[in-house]
Amino acid sequence: TWCREICAFKIHGQEMPFEAVVLNKTSGEGRLRAKSPIDCELQKEYTFIIQAYDCGSGPSGVNWKKSHKAVVHIQVKDVNEFSPAFKESMYKATVTEGKIYDSILQVEAIDEDCSPQYSQICNYEIVTTDVPFAIDRNGNIRNTEKLNYDKQHQYEIMVTAFDCGQKHAREDVLVQVNVKPVCKPGWQDWNKRVEYKPGSGSIPLFPNIHLETCDGPVSSIHTTIELQTNYIGKGCDRETYSEKSLQKLCGASSGAIDLLPSPSATTNWTAGLLMDNNDMIFKFDGKQGAKIPDGIVPKNLTDQFTISLWMKHGPSPGLRAEKETILCNSDKTEMNRHHYALYVHNCRLVFLLRKDFDQADTFRPAEFHWKLDQICDKEWHYYVVNVEFPVVTLYMDGTTYEPYLVTNDWPIHPSHIAMQLTVGACWQGNVVGSNSQEPIQLTLAGKPRFAQYFHGSLASLTIRPGKIESQKVISCLQACKEGLDINSLESLGQGVKYHFNPSQSVLVMEGDDIENINRALRKVSYINSRQFPTAGVRRLKVASKVQCFGEDVCINIPDIDAYVMVLQANEPKITISGMDHFSRPAAQFESERGVILLPDIRIVSTVTKMEHSKKNDGANKSVVLEEMLHNLDFCDVLVSGAELDPEQECLELDHTELQGKHLDATNSTAGYSIYGVDTMHNYEQVLQQIRYRNWYTSATSERKFRIKCSELNGHYTSNEFNLEVNILHSTNSNYMEHVNHVVVQPHFLQSVHHPEESITISLLPFPLFVSVVPSVATVVIVICVSVLIFIIAVGVYRIRTAQQHSSTDSESSKENEMDWDDSALTITVNPMEKYEKPHRAEEESEEEDDEEEDTTSAESDESEEEEDEEDEEEATVQKRGKQNLTRQEQLEWDDSTLPY
Repeated sequence: TWCREICAFKIHGQEMPFEAVVLNKTSGEGRLRAKSPIDCELQKEYTFIIQAYDCGSGPSGVNWKKSHKAVVHIQVKDVNEFSPAFKESMYKATVTEGKIYDSILQVEAIDEDCSPQYSQICNYEIVTTDVPFAIDRNGNIRNTEKLNYDKQHQYEIMVTAFDCGQKHAREDVLVQVNVKPVCKPGWQDWNKRVEYKPGSGSIPLFPNIHLETCDGPVSSIHTTIELQTNYIGKGCDRETYSEKSLQKLCGASSGAIDLLPSPSATTNWTAGLLMDNNDMIFKFDGKQGAKIPDGIVPKNLTDQFTISLWMKHGPSPGLRAEKETILCNSDKTEMNRHHYALYVHNCRLVFLLRKDFDQADTFRPAEFHWKLDQICDKEWHYYVVNVEFPVVTLYMDGTTYEPYLVTNDWPIHPSHIAMQLTVGACWQGNVVGSNSQEPIQLTLAGKPRFAQYFHGSLASLTIRPGKIESQKVISCLQACKEGLDINSLESLGQGVKYHFNPSQSVLVMEGDDIENINRALRKVSYINSRQFPTAGVRRLKVASKVQCFGEDVCINIPDIDAYVMVLQANEPKITISGMDHFSRPAAQFESERGVILLPDIRIVSTVTKMEHSKKNDGANKSVVLEEMLHNLDFCDVLVSGAELDPEQECLELDHTELQGKHLDATNSTAGYSIYGVDTMHNYEQVLQQIRYRNWYTSATSERKFRIKCSELNGHYTSNEFNLEVNILHSTNSNYMEHVNHVVVQPHFLQSVHHPEESITISLLPFPLFVSVVPSVATVVIVICVSVLIFIIAVGVYRIRTAQQHSSTDSESSKENEMDWDDSALTITVNPMEKYEKPHRAEEESEEEDDEEEDTTSAESDESEEEEDEEDEEEATVQKRGKQNLTRQEQLEWDDSTLPY
């Protein structure tokens, strides 16, 4: 039994790290195991010989036997215990800008694992985000877009590596890529921002620009300069005057009717519309329409008329393209006949004109269609429809377009149904029989309503019956006041071709010589002719294409993106001044010519400017008011209080005063309105000729007016100048004419003799006319003047008395030097006791005493004898003056006791 048992296994080899142990002696099962940790990285496989030994004979185990030798081959299975590591601590590379590289550099990582699965690097990855680089599985780094030295000089990116067991590197490696500049084709030496100060005229945009071609064999260049202004106002900076003022300025025919005026008491049909007050733009959201009152537009437009408008419109909303009404004249009740209409349908502009039935019962042109991309481009455009039936012409932005389709229809049979003119929608007089394409919701059968609503913006919608507009006027009305310009066109030479678009917002230049193009581009300028331009940014874009000899395109020229910053203009302060109160006898108001209201009106505009001055090494700022000349667009002379009664009073102006000026005027019981774009001087001249007439003055004692002027349709307004006019009612023919303002004459002594009802004091450098009017202020004036005359009379008396004492012989000669011509000295004071309080007489008496004391002290250089006489005379005069003042029942001077 001992022979059949296995007692041991023996391994033959040099210090193999393995041992074999017997698990079952009977079966001979054993186990081969490692005596110490096995490291694949130290040795991947082992080969050795093993033998088995039995237990021998007998209990002592002698005479044991061994088996044959068996060869054992062991392969060590690897564990992914090591991470990849890069061979270099940092990688660097330099590239030239503007190129795409297949490989800029290669990074390399290793893994100490023993097996191919874990020791090989299967992938590389760029850790840094948002960089224009990529890396492949072999570690090659390339750029994904052309690098720009001006944008970034150097890139730093972090890269990691993964072995095939997806274990990433212990540490990411830094890769530096330096961008080397090269010669770049493009425009050089230009500024991105160009400032424009209002009133600067034409300023160059690129005064130092030149094109760098990097010695390329350039044969020609094509350059486009675009000024982008579509977000300013109605597509560009245009005049913001009212439509009436603009038409007058451009020489348009009179009679235009504004269908979208600013809401007011007389034009209230636009009050419910959405409106942008700054630019008089009305926005229609498909839910609103306006009914024009009867009588605003005549029923018969004749065979010649003009419709003009600004429109901004986009594609029609919804699945179906409905008709969108701009202007519609239809039956008010019973029927839905459209007599004439202007509408948009499927991005087509359609004008409908149904003529009335007459002897010629034939087909006539009825619908005129224009298909233009601009109708739905969401930009502002100016449309004018000139009708010379049967010919209808469309002008869009000053360019003529003939209709691509004209359809005929029968005339409309006459009826007694009234018509309704609407804007923004069409009036349906009979819903049941409606031919509207919209679904009808009949809450009340037959009830008239709006339909075919407009979606978009409208402005300056006018209709001019009986006349058509010329292309010159149309171009003026839609002209931009800003654009591109070229200084010194004659200096461009023959080698440069150029072309402007109609609005001068795009300039195209072509040439063969680079230097000629450089000089031409330096002369391109921006101009804004408005005195008060719209402030803000105007974008500039310059795109260029270069051709080389034998090639279509050889180098790429980057576009220029710049902008013009239009600065805010100084805000003017418009001031109206002049005589603000006067009185005239009733007879003058009742005369045929009436009374001029504003004979000396003055309109002045000033701006505030800061002046910088250096003094004592310091900067000082001073505010300076500088007078500014600019236009006005309307002045209103309005009645304060109750409106004028046309049965007894009116405001008048000879329309010959408007000739030769860009002005017109309207008159109503509320006042007089003068409008049109013209100078302040011309407005002054016209305002100075407005007269007020009242042929029944007995019912009126005063009238008040207020005057206000505007520039840019109310953007800048003047102060409100108030004028009070008194009508003097008199039953006494000896009452004086009243003038309560100083009439300035030349500054030299002047004696003028007037009738007894006036007083002229020749000692003053100007004549002062005084009278009494039925007001407290006038009574005060009369008393003050009376006191002044009294003081002068006393002074004259003293001088004459002194002359009598000094020499009787020289008395006559001295009297000739300082003598009153008393032939006209008559002071008449109307009894106005009811306007005075009792204590006023005492105050006035005290004022007389004070004035007399001042006069006496001023004459202190006279002799003592003269002073005694003067005191006595003053006491006598004061006593008499007080006696007269206490007689409040009649305020008048008793000059019978005054010696001369």
